[in-house]
Amino acid sequence: MPKWIPVTKIEGLSSRQAHVDLPESMYERELGQEGFFGPATQMYHRHPPTSWDNIEGPLKPRAFDTTKLNTPTVHPFDACLLLHNKHISVRHWRIDTSMETLARNSDGDELLFIHDGSAQLYCDYGYLHLTEGDFVVLPRGTMWRINIEKPINALLIEATDSHYRLPDKGIVGHHAIFDAAILEAPVINEQFIAQQATSIQQVIVKRHRQLSTIHYPFNPLDAVGWHGNLMPVKLNWRDIRPIMSHRYHIPPSAHTTFVAHRFVVCTFCPRPIESDPGALKVPFFHNNDDYDEVIFYHQGEFFSRDNIHPGMLTLHPSGITHGPHPKALQTGLTAKKTMTDEVAIMVDTRDALQVAALPDHIESSDYVNSWKNSTHSDTHEN
Repeated sequence: MPKWIPVTKIEGLSSRQAHVDLPESMYERELGQEGFFGPATQMYHRHPPTSWDNIEGPLKPRAFDTTKLNTPTVHPFDACLLLHNKHISVRHWRIDTSMETLARNSDGDELLFIHDGSAQLYCDYGYLHLTEGDFVVLPRGTMWRINIEKPINALLIEATDSHYRLPDKGIVGHHAIFDAAILEAPVINEQFIAQQATSIQQVIVKRHRQLSTIHYPFNPLDAVGWHGNLMPVKLNWRDIRPIMSHRYHIPPSAHTTFVAHRFVVCTFCPRPIESDPGALKVPFFHNNDDYDEVIFYHQGEFFSRDNIHPGMLTLHPSGITHGPHPKALQTGLTAKKTMTDEVAIMVDTRDALQVAALPDHIESSDYVNSWKNSTHSDTHEN
């Protein structure tokens, strides 16, 4: 049985299908529940629903520039906290030198996204090489450390009370988006065996957000083998093959990469732009009132945003309509481009996110004004 009242009604001037053949000079806004999986209604407006003059109060779109977080830390538990709630924490980690102790997160699974740099990862299960664009899922309780090859900037997304899973891919089948066979697991190779002779003998454990240190008289990464179906896995965004449609703008939920309790992680990869003349070619304005939306911009030109560069992170809280910037909207309606070149990581959280205490200089304070006067001009943040 449906979870909502199963009534569909059309009132006034409307398109026959969502996101297709909009009434002339109208702007579509979607009111949706359950992150595009639940009931939804499309509203049609004379003005872009983000054309506000001003927003008063704490609820507003916010943008942060992680490239200005230049202070390195050796240990992931010292990484800069950006956003958090009961179920998730999002941190930025810059590490220039190799770890001299092991880390074990006993509060939740850790998801690393390598924004730039490269390193060798050693863990309970063996060896993995990390490079730009890699996701690495480290299950709760995994002991690990990295040896730096090139300084790393990474996004750390901790599932603080759950575990990461792959999304249900429904009618498109379990090979869609990416085949699980592409996931790489650590290997016990000569390189891993050789590291067992190193003097790494301490494990820093995080539990209840408190740190403890376990001292060993030997390197505890001394495994010689294992079998099972619990293990770290690595996925590079280049191995993701997004679902596409030339006649319909696919909602963000179709780009889900990992799911956890009360949040999802999605990946926007380069993909063809819709070619059907009646189809929307930029993300539709939407409320998505059940979720806060975070996007980390990895590389390329994010086609729904203006004046955003790699390394920036935005927060669009539930309660305020969001959608393309004016210039991006106009470009999307008129441009002849056939492909996007964006790579971005989106985190949608079912519970409101809190912004951590951050240095003032990393926030773009004028971000909230980047949609102003969008009916009459292409005004955007400086």
